[in-house]
Amino acid sequence: MKKLIVLALALVSVLTMLCACGTAQPTATDAVTDAPKATDAVDVAAPQKLIVGFDAEFPPFGFIAADGSYDGFDLAVAKELCNRLGWEFTATPIDWNAKDAELASGNINCIWNGFTYTGRENDYTWSTPYVDNSIVIVVKKDAGIASLADLAGKNVMAQAASSAVDAINENETFKASLGQVIELPDYNSGFAELAMGTVDAVAADLGVATYQISANSGDYLILDEAISTEQYAVGFLKGNTELRDAVNAELLKMAEDGTMMKIAENYVDEGLVLDSLCLCK
Repeated sequence: MKKLIVLALALVSVLTMLCACGTAQPTATDAVTDAPKATDAVDVAAPQKLIVGFDAEFPPFGFIAADGSYDGFDLAVAKELCNRLGWEFTATPIDWNAKDAELASGNINCIWNGFTYTGRENDYTWSTPYVDNSIVIVVKKDAGIASLADLAGKNVMAQAASSAVDAINENETFKASLGQVIELPDYNSGFAELAMGTVDAVAADLGVATYQISANSGDYLILDEAISTEQYAVGFLKGNTELRDAVNAELLKMAEDGTMMKIAENYVDEGLVLDSLCLCK
């Protein structure tokens, strides 16, 4: 009797295994198919972190305030944009010469600091330009220099890797007329050299020139004739259209609702020219 019971139990076990083997199991493809689609979710976007690379010695767009904090028109706009979107904001000072390496490595995810779009259109993924800028020449009032032609044989300073250097290089006739083009790390150093007379002129962005004249003792003037005109925009790693689109959409809203101009008014004393805000026109 016990042998018959054991035999019956064994038969049941075999039949159970056979049934299991004959049942189709979900494949990896089936699992993906059955998973909820991203489009089914109400909101799958996680808060972003905007890491802004900037030159800490480039007022009025980026600089170190008297209390040691990072300040500037571009940083203020970026911070407000992040507040509106619920994003985390980080301002990261960088060596301007290393900006491309910082962006490629992910140490920053945008360059937002009086960053020239003109001539670099294919090098980055860009926001809509928001500032019209001119590259101008600053000289001492008593230097006897009234035009670009008067700079023949003179030494001109510009920040290394800046749009001012690019503008001089692109104007071959003007560059050939100069004595030397001296590239220094920042404009604070450049205006110190101008004050001492070791350079005859400084080539700089209009806003930077305006700020430096107001911040430095001495009589200076900006030549009426600009070296070039350009526009500023926010630069992202080439191909990063997702972050660019999100930032750009909010930037346009800030220009339209008056927020950008309201922020700009706080930086007039730092040299910002309100009429230069092309996105607010």
